Amino acid sequence: MYNKNIKLFIAILIIGFAIYQFIEGNIGNGIMYILLSLIFIFLYFKNEFILLAFLKLRKQDFEGANKWLEKIKKPKSALTTKQEGYYNYLKGIMVSQSNMNEAEKYFKSAIALGLSMDHDLAMAKLNLAGISFSKKRKQEATKLLAEAQKLDKRGMLTDQIKMMKQQMKKASIPTQHYGSPTSSRQGRRSRR
Repeated sequence: MYNKNIKLFIAILIIGFAIYQFIEGNIGNGIMYILLSLIFIFLYFKNEFILLAFLKLRKQDFEGANKWLEKIKKPKSALTTKQEGYYNYLKGIMVSQSNMNEAEKYFKSAIALGLSMDHDLAMAKLNLAGISFSKKRKQEATKLLAEAQKLDKRGMLTDQIKMMKQQMKKASIPTQHYGSPTSSRQGRRSRR
């Protein structure tokens, strides 16, 4: 995996060669090189491996998505801040199936680095709320759930948020303990 700055360097070289082509009078070649440099500029802001991982994830192919993410060896040097946020977000989704502690770290890191789409941020907070709730941190889970609901402006996560709220209500209802059959018999005898 290349450093993110190499993509910018290649784009600058191609733009320089495009300018040379314009000066030489080869306008068609210059336009083609400008378009070619736009690909490298696009890939600077949108990492190709993260895009491919999203495509695999869309098809529910977690293993294939994880293979693409594994190709990013050093996320700090290879990705911009937002891309690193999405890298951690995708890793959190992958790991949440097996290891909740590690998934929590990835989701917290993704939120700290920032995600550009509100519904992605809402999904990360919803996952964090579920992890917090399973670890018996109800206040944190409630706070994260409220934040996720505010961020979900399109209503894409409405059903999941309702389900989570219902589960939290069920868990907060205290279970009633009825007296054992022997204690109720003893109570009746004492009344006589």
